Amino acid sequence: MKSELDELYQQVILDHNKNPRNFGTLEPYSHFAKGHNPLCGDKIDIYLEIQDGIIKDVSFSGSGCAISKASSSIMTTLLKGKKVEEAKELFEKFHHVVTCPPDEELDIDQLGKLAVFAGVREFPARVKCASLAWHTMATALDNPEINVVSTE
Repeated sequence: MKSELDELYQQVILDHNKNPRNFGTLEPYSHFAKGHNPLCGDKIDIYLEIQDGIIKDVSFSGSGCAISKASSSIMTTLLKGKKVEEAKELFEKFHHVVTCPPDEELDIDQLGKLAVFAGVREFPARVKCASLAWHTMATALDNPEINVVSTE
C-alpha cells in the first residue's frame, strides 16, 4: 500500500510541476516576497492579495526544480480564502511534514494535500526545494514590502 501512495504522490508532484496552478504575477497584490535557493538556483516570487485578514488571491512566478514548483503550486491552492493565521498554521504543519524524522509516523488522513510532501523528509537535500515557497510566503505575510528570502 505504501508504494501505491508514493506513486500517487509522485504523480501529484509531477502534475503540479507540469501544470502549475496560480502561476504568474498577481496584480494588484498587497504582500510580496522573493525567494532564492542559491544552492540549486530555485527562484520563486510570491504575491498575495490580503483583505481584512483573508488571503483573497495568491500566485507565484519564477523557476525551479519539480519539487519547488509543485510545492509553490500546491501551496497557492491551499491558501486561497484562508485567514492569515490559518496560513501560518499551514506553514507550521508543512514544515513539520518535511523536517520530521523519516521514521516518525504521520497521520496521512489529517495532512490532506500536504501528505504528498511526506517523502521529502527522506531526502534532506530536497527539503529546501520544497520549503522555499512556504518560507517566502511566511516572510511576505509578516513583511508586506519586498523581501528576499534565501534558504542558504
